[in-house]
Amino acid sequence: MFDTLSGKLEKVFKNLRGLGKLSESNIKEALREVRMALLEADVHYKVAKDFVAGIGERAVGQEVMQSLTPGQQVIKIVHEELAALMGGSAEPLKLSGRPPVAVMMVGLQGSGKTTTTGKLARKLASDGRRPCLVPADVYRPAAIEQLVTLAGQLKLPVYASKSSQTPERIAEEALNFARQENCDTLLVDTAGRLHIDSELMEELSRLKTILSPAEVLLVADSMTGQDAVQIAGAFNEKLGLTGVILTKLDGDARGGAALSIRSVTSCPIKFVGVGEKMDALEVFYPDRMSSRILGMGDVLTMIEKAQEAFDEKEAEEIARKFRQDAFTLEDFLAQLQQVRKMGSFEQIMSMLPGMGALKELKKLKVDEKEFVRMEAIIRSMTREERRNVDVLNASRRRRIASGSGTSVQDVNRLLKGYEDSRRMMRQMMGGLGGGKKKKGKVRRKGSFFPF
Repeated sequence: MFDTLSGKLEKVFKNLRGLGKLSESNIKEALREVRMALLEADVHYKVAKDFVAGIGERAVGQEVMQSLTPGQQVIKIVHEELAALMGGSAEPLKLSGRPPVAVMMVGLQGSGKTTTTGKLARKLASDGRRPCLVPADVYRPAAIEQLVTLAGQLKLPVYASKSSQTPERIAEEALNFARQENCDTLLVDTAGRLHIDSELMEELSRLKTILSPAEVLLVADSMTGQDAVQIAGAFNEKLGLTGVILTKLDGDARGGAALSIRSVTSCPIKFVGVGEKMDALEVFYPDRMSSRILGMGDVLTMIEKAQEAFDEKEAEEIARKFRQDAFTLEDFLAQLQQVRKMGSFEQIMSMLPGMGALKELKKLKVDEKEFVRMEAIIRSMTREERRNVDVLNASRRRRIASGSGTSVQDVNRLLKGYEDSRRMMRQMMGGLGGGKKKKGKVRRKGSFFPF
């Protein structure tokens, strides 16, 4: 995400860091480039103009001119101003009130509204709430079926509406259903259109009167750029939005919508969709997003993802096995599965500080399907084979390759990667005083890594 903008700003700040002292002309030239970078990233022209003006007022003054590291000081100012532009701090959902508290999900067709409703339900459930899902899009029967299916996967209550019902009737009956199911939150997936029209807005207004929602959330496709900003403005004017959820942010290289929406509409971005899976919904933290844009990484989000993905007791058990050199392929598989829960390789690496500057890493393409093949290979082994790789002779490897739909070379590469991991951890444990250090370097060529 934000690759285009990050790359442009990276060049600007690299030039600033190379200057021992900054003159007013240096700063003005840099700010012109920043403004162009924002416009190329599809940021609203007025937002870009005001943003650069705000930085200029702070940068052309004692705060920078008398600093020992003026280049770094300018970057600090840009970081703070970027975060302020996107809202300053995270805006949590306000779900206080008599249960069930209603949340209306609104937006145009194709923005990912139904899927996002399921994602939000999952997130609320993981936070200890009991949400009930309500499919109220009677004009698109597939939307009703989709949300019912998602509710089944998430094991959450769903009001099974019918396309023959009116949205108003669905809203009234869903409130009663949620009370019977002891649900504290009602997530209503409303109808969308290909474009904004008076009929759609009137229907949503009637639903709002019936539900008295604590939150009215617009689901907008970030990849539509300024269209997303205009759509947010129109919905906000008619309904009074309380927040925005931007979808497909992981595929948006420009980021204009994320940088413009708060300033243009005064609506906070509350969540962002960063993938297709049900867990790919993140709280929007303006300061963390600012750090990502400027190549500073987002270590806090990465730590939170790791805490969600990794079980503390399992981690302690794995560490014990490494110390005792008892790490098996079963443990190896468990670790792979936990790492995959954190997201794609690209998402994880984008959260590490300084990774944006590594051009070779940017070109790196990871075949996520390789993880699926690795899992298939390990699951095709017997328990004895997973716990003792020494028994894996040529005949067994052919059988495993056949059973997993892979080749013997794939099996050999996985086993080599497993051995490399064990050797590397032995060296690390040795360095930490956890065991005897062995000689030899870990070879990467031909390892299990899918890149």
